[in-house]
Amino acid sequence: MFGWFGKKDEQPTVFPDNKAAFAHACKLGYMPLIKARIPALVIEEGRCGADGERWYRLNLACKDGVIDFWGCTMAEAPAHPVAGDLVAFCIVRIATEMPESASLVGYIASGLEPVLIGKKGWRVSVNYTPPNLKPELHMW
Repeated sequence: MFGWFGKKDEQPTVFPDNKAAFAHACKLGYMPLIKARIPALVIEEGRCGADGERWYRLNLACKDGVIDFWGCTMAEAPAHPVAGDLVAFCIVRIATEMPESASLVGYIASGLEPVLIGKKGWRVSVNYTPPNLKPELHMW
């Protein structure tokens, strides 16, 4: 009738590389909240943990600026990022008793393409979440 129910095609914003996409993500005002998947740029690869998890130094795009910290993939992750990749970091817990550089507890959930699709978010290129991880069920 007035186009209210029609599908609106949002034109994706394509960035030339991951660094340009990360710079744009820093301007979007992401808040570090539990269960949030926040864009991060992989800076360097660290060690492999005793349980099989792989550690990476990340720059997280937040509204207060870039947070530099270490994050990991889960032990049974089907793939792993490399330095320079744009990834989504899933926050599981915010440990206020820890120093700020170690207060975000979570894991690298997926790899992102440098393509932003309006309000839908970033296009996922690869999933780093293990298939045996069950989603939480909230009943309230």
